[in-house]
Amino acid sequence: MKSIKNFVAVIALTTASFGALAAQDFGTVTATDSNLDSLEATLAAKATAAGATSYKIIEAGGQNNLHGTAVLYK
Repeated sequence: MKSIKNFVAVIALTTASFGALAAQDFGTVTATDSNLDSLEATLAAKATAAGATSYKIIEAGGQNNLHGTAVLYK
């Protein structure tokens, strides 16, 4: 019985955490650069300028020039 209560508590906390993260998404930024390190730095600078407390790079690719997109979170 105790393990069932623990399982339910873990599920409830996990669900609450995912719901809180989804509510904090407030936009995206994009950038183009010549290498992955520079692309990440540019996305980080744009995220900071937009007032984000964190960001998640969701896409990066290309041949000679890399293009990337990041989701912003508060």
